[in-house]
Amino acid sequence: MMRNNMENNDLILAEIREHQDTVATLTDPELLSSITAAARLVTSVIAAGKKILVFGNGGSASDAQHIAAEFTGRYVKERRGLPAIALTTDTSALTAISNDYGFARVFARQVEALAQPGDLAIGISTSGNSENVLQGLITAKGLDCHTLGLTGNGGGKIATLSDVLLNVNSKTTARIQEMHILIGHVLCSAVDRIYE
Repeated sequence: MMRNNMENNDLILAEIREHQDTVATLTDPELLSSITAAARLVTSVIAAGKKILVFGNGGSASDAQHIAAEFTGRYVKERRGLPAIALTTDTSALTAISNDYGFARVFARQVEALAQPGDLAIGISTSGNSENVLQGLITAKGLDCHTLGLTGNGGGKIATLSDVLLNVNSKTTARIQEMHILIGHVLCSAVDRIYE
């Protein structure tokens, strides 16, 4: 049975208000400082001619692809394409690695193949505990790459593997993912400023 319009409007308003409340948490001084540090890290990696590898599961996989596309295509400013790869897009690699090594190694194996010292690995996990994201970051650190974690729920295990941690103060997966894209756009904007 369909709910009436009043109940639907209340649900919609509740979702929008929760989103707005979560956006407001991004201006917390500690998180704002971490976002600034992340922007400096991303711009320094790009300025040094290094690349960015981005990975996550489910909605975070989509976020990884979105962020990588903003770098390789463009965000706002017309500039050269920048080296960023989402490790979530090659179905042959994803299925072969998962089949041969297990799903926990699906990102680590690609990082092992593609990363060079000084590159940046961005691991995205709303829980902060996705095993394959953890393994990807561990491998990146072992190859002398920089690491950036985008999380929620307190940061989870990814907190200990991230040179910079961007932990959204929420336990709601949808709100965390919405903030991850907003933060991703902030990082893209910081890179655009290099080309002014």
